[in-house]
Amino acid sequence: MGLDRKYLLVLICLVFAIKAVAQDIERARPEEWNELVQGGRFMDRFLPIPTIGELTSKTWGCEAVLPRYTDNGIEDNSWSYWGGNIMKLNDGKYHMIVCRWPEAAEKGHMEWPNSEIAHAVSNQSLGPYKVKGETIGKGHNPEFFALKDGRYVIYVVDAYYIAEKIDGQWQKSAFDFDSRDRKIIDGLSNVSFTQREDGSYLAVCRGGGIWVSETGISPYCQVTNTTVYPPFDGRYEDPVIWKTNIQYHMIVNDWYGRIAYYLRSKDGINWKVEPGEAYMPGIARYEDGTVEDWYKFERIKVLQDEYGRAYQANFAVIDSSKWHDKGNDHHSSKNISIPLIKGRLLTILNKKQITPKTSEIQVLIEAEQGFNPHEDIDIESLRFGASEEVNFGRGGKSLKTEKKGNDMVVYFQGQGNGLSEKNFVAKLIGKTTTGKLLFGYARLPGLQYSDPILSARKPIITREEYKTNIEFEVQNFGGVDSDNTSVILVFTTGEKTVKVFGKVPALKPYQKTNVSIREKLALDSAPEHVEILVEKGQKMPLFVQD
Repeated sequence: MGLDRKYLLVLICLVFAIKAVAQDIERARPEEWNELVQGGRFMDRFLPIPTIGELTSKTWGCEAVLPRYTDNGIEDNSWSYWGGNIMKLNDGKYHMIVCRWPEAAEKGHMEWPNSEIAHAVSNQSLGPYKVKGETIGKGHNPEFFALKDGRYVIYVVDAYYIAEKIDGQWQKSAFDFDSRDRKIIDGLSNVSFTQREDGSYLAVCRGGGIWVSETGISPYCQVTNTTVYPPFDGRYEDPVIWKTNIQYHMIVNDWYGRIAYYLRSKDGINWKVEPGEAYMPGIARYEDGTVEDWYKFERIKVLQDEYGRAYQANFAVIDSSKWHDKGNDHHSSKNISIPLIKGRLLTILNKKQITPKTSEIQVLIEAEQGFNPHEDIDIESLRFGASEEVNFGRGGKSLKTEKKGNDMVVYFQGQGNGLSEKNFVAKLIGKTTTGKLLFGYARLPGLQYSDPILSARKPIITREEYKTNIEFEVQNFGGVDSDNTSVILVFTTGEKTVKVFGKVPALKPYQKTNVSIREKLALDSAPEHVEILVEKGQKMPLFVQD
């Protein structure tokens, strides 16, 4: 090998090595994002953080995060903390389940595969949180939730812990994730969970597949066929999913581009991507002007109120790239909390379906503790309608108001509301009388919010002398009964496509059935592409495989 070629190969290896440890790139934003008004993106909901404890520089961290309020969230000099979420329990205290590893570990941040799960408690939602009791066990990327029967579950990568009480004896077990003949997209290392109306659980995995469990610990069944994440070139991880009394919400992080996206859904299956950043570095700002410019914000979780509304976000943060954080150095990680603006409680009073021809929309805005709609709303600033309109300053303007006890009814012009069959909620954006953001969502009249969700396994094809047999299992993962449903099976091999029509009987929630079709068909027993579609109604195919 010549000397020049040898040096060239060394240079190529060096370039690939640098790329392998690169932590970020700069993502280009869509031009339309420049036109968003305040409240058009999720990131606008982050509030300045109240000062917590004392501001100090006598702690670890690079210059960008010093001085800071170390009482925010959980941190100390002995441990590196990561992940975790918070729930307010019946004792009136805030409980955080978080993972950690010794800060002095030789591998630094790369010690995370050996992390342990700790239970921390605070009297205040923002902190400080202090570890209570013994370590729960080994595990990483925890998320904890309560089952319908009151037991607590802590998910960790490849396992879960369960206990009768938050301070009880935790038993370790493993979830059964049933892919149901589908590809698991990008693994099951970062799963997030939310409870549905019937007490069942919906989950999203790292790659954006949606799963359903009838009890929360019974098998999680994959129901989607592809990722539900934004159709952009992102390196996605750290999804968080939650449900309010109105709709489902999700945030997923493009760790490479250091930008996160916000999505909404009526049923947790079909998702709509909202414009604008959900969060970015630089959001940790305090009321006194202090800024903590953390290098990375990851593992977002939300603290919810009784309506499911998120009123606080907590993040795993680090002051350097993960690879630069070594044991016994000046770098580490922690969990911080940032308050969020809550959406207001809204109800559309119109009885008929809202269309572009609707002349007037009546919206009830509820009074709450600390919020008086008659005194706290800048009425002239309000816009109401489809998110595609109000996010950009358009939508229906307010015409008049009416007092209804402590609540307020606002009459909006219907012109320009933008609501169509693509929308499942309407959005309000405006300002308070002190100039702060005011927003909220309302369900639309005439729209059903609990639907059957039919999902199938891969069809099994067998050939007889004169007939072809096709069999497949169908299950209803929705919260209501399904009707008798006509389906179309599409089989493709090369340039040849064969369509077969079948019937699925009515199914109760979680009920399953086997469908058999026997016809005279020239059908390959192993087609390249298989698709099962609902003839009318459900958007999501019952099954897709390439």
